[in-house]
Amino acid sequence: MSDEQWRRGVERDSERMRRAARGSRSLLAQSVFLGSLSVLFVAPLLAGAYLGRWLDGLGEDYTVRWTLNCILLGLVLGATNVYVFIRKYW
Repeated sequence: MSDEQWRRGVERDSERMRRAARGSRSLLAQSVFLGSLSVLFVAPLLAGAYLGRWLDGLGEDYTVRWTLNCILLGLVLGATNVYVFIRKYW
């Protein structure tokens, strides 16, 4: 094995190690990522629940029609937020 072959092999291995180190995420980074996902999912859900409850309170009779519809809308928006966030940052 010549010096040049050895040098290329070391450079190749060191580049692989650098790429592997960049790809790994720490426990803190994973926790922040999961926390962001939960906020992106729960915030539209809660906003939909509060908006629906307020809209139901404006009417004469007590119904939950707006509340359920807005919760479902918040669920869809939250799932879409999570999907887009994962596609962009994972």
